[in-house]
Amino acid sequence: MGKELAEIGSVKIADDVVARIAVLAALEVDGVSAMAGNFTSDALEKVSRKNLTKGAKVIFGASEVKIDLALMMAYGYNIPATCQQAQTRVKSTIENMTGLEVTDVNIRIAGITMPEA
Repeated sequence: MGKELAEIGSVKIADDVVARIAVLAALEVDGVSAMAGNFTSDALEKVSRKNLTKGAKVIFGASEVKIDLALMMAYGYNIPATCQQAQTRVKSTIENMTGLEVTDVNIRIAGITMPEA
């Protein structure tokens, strides 16, 4: 006997939740140092919940979502390759966690962080 999932109500995910998932997924990629206007990923635990999604925008469709991210890159990393990794990570993480289809992950490089001397 196969299990069938009965619909017993609806689930709505706030855009802020999807934005947080996108930000955290992007910050997991080597070379992404921070969100534009945010602290570095090393100081992420100090970032307030409100500031975590700064630099992220979520646009919902019927059952799909589009993500716009403004990222800071670490100096010395290949920007196109790092962005492609971030796009893939963000898309797969959001789709796995929410069930939403991610149609676009648009990344704007807002700056480069230099290594500390």
